[in-house]
Amino acid sequence: MSGATSFHSDLDTSVNGLKKLILTHLKFSLARDPQTATERDWWLATAKTVQGVIVERMMATMAVHSKRDVRRVYYLSLEFLIGRLFSNSLYSAGILDNMTEALKELGLDYEHLRGEEYDMALGNGGLGRLAACFLDSLATLDLPAVGYGIRYQYGLFKQEFRNGYQAETPDDWARFGAPWEIIRPEYQMEINLYGHVENVFDNLGNSIPKWTGCKRIVGIPYDIPVPGYGTNTVNFLRLWESRAHTDFDLEAFNRGGYDEAVHEKNISETISKVLYPNDKTELGKELRLAQQYFFVACSLKDIIRRFFKNHKDWEDFPKKVAIQLNDTHPAVAVVELQRLLHDEHGLPWDTAWGIVTRTFAYTNHTLLPEALERWSTALFHKMLPRHLQIIFEINKRHLEEVEKHWPGDLEKKRTLSLIEEGPQQMVRMAHLSVVGSHSVNGVAELHTRLLKANLFPEFVEFYPGKFNNKTNGIPPRRWLLAANPRLARLITERIGDGWERDLSHLRKLEPLADDRDFQREFMAVKHANKEDLARIIAAECGVTVNPAAMFDVQIKRLHEYKRQHLNLLHILALYRRILQNPDLPIAPRVFIFAAKAAPGYDLAKLIIKAINAVGEKVNSDPRVNGKLKVVFLPNYRVSLAQRIIPAADLSEQISTAGKEASGTGNMKLALNGALTIGTLDGANVEICEEVGRENIFIFGMTVEEVAALREKGYRPQEFYEADEELRAVVDWVGSNYFTPEEPPGILTPLHDNLYHSDPFLCLADFRAYSDCQERVNEAFLDRPRWARMAILNTARMDKFSSDRTIREYAKDVWQLEPCPVP
Repeated sequence: MSGATSFHSDLDTSVNGLKKLILTHLKFSLARDPQTATERDWWLATAKTVQGVIVERMMATMAVHSKRDVRRVYYLSLEFLIGRLFSNSLYSAGILDNMTEALKELGLDYEHLRGEEYDMALGNGGLGRLAACFLDSLATLDLPAVGYGIRYQYGLFKQEFRNGYQAETPDDWARFGAPWEIIRPEYQMEINLYGHVENVFDNLGNSIPKWTGCKRIVGIPYDIPVPGYGTNTVNFLRLWESRAHTDFDLEAFNRGGYDEAVHEKNISETISKVLYPNDKTELGKELRLAQQYFFVACSLKDIIRRFFKNHKDWEDFPKKVAIQLNDTHPAVAVVELQRLLHDEHGLPWDTAWGIVTRTFAYTNHTLLPEALERWSTALFHKMLPRHLQIIFEINKRHLEEVEKHWPGDLEKKRTLSLIEEGPQQMVRMAHLSVVGSHSVNGVAELHTRLLKANLFPEFVEFYPGKFNNKTNGIPPRRWLLAANPRLARLITERIGDGWERDLSHLRKLEPLADDRDFQREFMAVKHANKEDLARIIAAECGVTVNPAAMFDVQIKRLHEYKRQHLNLLHILALYRRILQNPDLPIAPRVFIFAAKAAPGYDLAKLIIKAINAVGEKVNSDPRVNGKLKVVFLPNYRVSLAQRIIPAADLSEQISTAGKEASGTGNMKLALNGALTIGTLDGANVEICEEVGRENIFIFGMTVEEVAALREKGYRPQEFYEADEELRAVVDWVGSNYFTPEEPPGILTPLHDNLYHSDPFLCLADFRAYSDCQERVNEAFLDRPRWARMAILNTARMDKFSSDRTIREYAKDVWQLEPCPVP
C-alpha cells in the first residue's frame, strides 16, 4: 500500500535518507538536537520531511497544469474539516513503511508520534468533512482543482463537560505551528466592506455607480497541499486570513492612544477569528456576512489573477473556470463576480451575467428552513451597498423572465423572487444560488427528490434540466486505509490491493462472508479496535467498558432532527427493563455518543446534559450488572472519529425521515463493518439498496408517512398516552431522578419539548425504534450471522466512494478532464 506512483525526486526517501532529512529539520528548522528534542519537536521535524516530498510533487503538478493551460474547478466552502494530515500524507507520498522504519531506528514509535498532531479545526460537521473528502478525490483522480476557504484562528470550539454540561473553549489549533501550511503573502488580496454608492460620470459622460468610502481588509493566503493517492498529482487548499489594511496607527500610539493604535487591526482580524460566530445578535449576523464576503471576494480576485496569466478574452473565463458553491455560505460570490465583471472590468450587464451563470454551480445540503440562509436588505445596505443594488437588478430581470413564463401570476413571482417581502425584507441566498448557477444538485437520491418536489418545485419547472443528483461519498484512503489499518491489511491479504482507488474491488469479499475462518479474522479485527477505543473511553470518561459488548455508536452534530434524544429514550427503556427483570436476556451494550452542539442551541445542549446525567447514573448502578454503559466522549473531531468508527458494531442513523440530506457518517461506519439502524432518510435509502434489506435494520415512518401525520395534525400526547413504557421514560427523563444534586426542573424543558411539541416525531417513532432494537439484539447474539452481515456491509460500499461522486461532478457539471502528472 505504498500509494504514490513513480516520481523522480531530488529527496532521498530511503530509510537512511528519511532519517537524515528528519535530523536536518530538527537542527535547522527547529534549532533542536536529538538530546533536547521533545516528542512534538520530533513530530514537527518528521512532518516537515513529509511535507518536503509532497511540495516537490505539488510544484511539478502546478508546472504541468500551467503548461497545459488546464480547466480547473474552484471549490468554495466556508468549512474544510480536514482533521489530521500526517498519516494520510505518508500513505499518499508512498513512504509510510520507510518512515516507520526510519523513526524506529531513531528510537521513535510512529503510532505514538502521530498522536502529537492537532486536528485542523476548520469545520463543524458533514459539510466541512465532505469538502475535505472531495479535495482528496479530486487529487486522486488527477483533476485540476483548488479549494478556497477561511483560515480560522480558533475553528469551531473545544468541547469540555462541566457537571455534564457542554462548555466551549477556544480551539487554538495552530498554537504550536502548522507544518502543512505555506504562507503566500505575495498573493494577498484587498477587499472592501461598508461604505456607500455614489453616481459618478465616466469619461464618456455616462453616469455609473461607484462604491466608495469603504473599509479595506487584506486577505493573506495560506496554502495546504492536497496529495492524491496512487498518483503524482498534488492540488492545494487556499485559506484566507484577514488582516487590517493598516496594522498600526503610529500617530495614535505616540499620543498615548495605545488601544486606538491597534483598534483597526483587532476589528479586521476578527473576520477570520472564529468559525460560525453566534448570530443571535445583529453584530453576530454582521460578522457572519463579513466572513462570507471576505473569503469569496479574495478567492474571486485570485481566480481572475490566475486566469489573466494566460488569457485576455473574458469569453474564455467559463471555459477555464468552474466554481462550485458548497451550500449557500458562498452564494454572495454570484453577486461579487457580476460586480467585478460589470463595474470593474466594464463588461455589459448581459455579457457579464452570461459568464456568471456559465461559471457557477450550486450544491444544496439541507431542507431545513433555518439552514437556508437569508440576510436582511438593511444588513446588505450597511455592509455591501453596491451588491444590494446588483441583487435588486438581478431580481428585476429574473422576475421579467418569470412574467413571460407565467403572465400575471403574482404568486409565482413572490415564490421565485430573490427578495422575501415581510416586516423585514430579506435576501434569499438559496434562490440567488439557483438563479446564478447552471447546475443545482442535491446530495442523495431522496434529498434531491424532496429538493425538487418540496423546496424548489417552481424553479424546477422554470429551469428544466438544471437540477440533478450527486450522492455524497467518502474517500477510502482516510476512512479505511488510514483509520482502520488492521482491517485494511486483512482485506489486502485476501483480495490484493487496488481497492484504495477502486472500491468496487471490495465486492471480492462477498464470497468470504460465509467463510467461518474469515468471519473470525474479521471480528478479531473489530475486537482489537474495540479494545483500543475502550482504553480511550477509560482515559477520557473514566468509565471501564467491556470490548465484548456491542458498541452502539451515534456520532454526529447534536441537533434535534438527528434525534440523539430518541436514542436516550431507548436507553432509559432498556435500563428500566433491566431494573425490573435482572435476568433480561440481552447482549451487553455500550452506548457511545460524541457530538458538539452549537453554542446558542439551548435544547441541544440540554440533551447533552441529559445523556451525561443518565450515563452517570447507569454506569454506577450495580443492578445493571455490566449489561449497559453510556459514555459521551468529549470534543468530537475527525481524529476521534477515526478511532470510534473502526470499533463500532452498530451505527445509529435515526433522523426523522426527510430531514437528513445525505449523511456520510453512515457510509464511514458501514465501510468499517458496522451495521446500520436507521430510518429511510438521506443516504440510508441507498445504503439499504446496496447492502440488502436483510443486512440493515430499518424502522420508522417514511417521508410520506411523516407528511401524512403532519397533515393530519401531530399530537405527541396521543403516543405518550397509548404506550406505558414510553410514558414512563418521558416522565423519568424530565424528573430529578438523574440530577438529584441540582435544582429541581433541570431537565424539565426536554420533557416538555417531547410532550407538547416533539417537532421531530421521537414519540411517534419510539415503538418502531424499540422493536427494531430487539431485532438488533437478536442478531448480535447470533455471532456468525452478525459477522456475515458486517462483512457484506464492507463489501458493498463501493457506490459510496467520493471518487465516484467526483467523477459524476467532473462529467456532468464541471466538464473537467484528468491531467496526470508524468
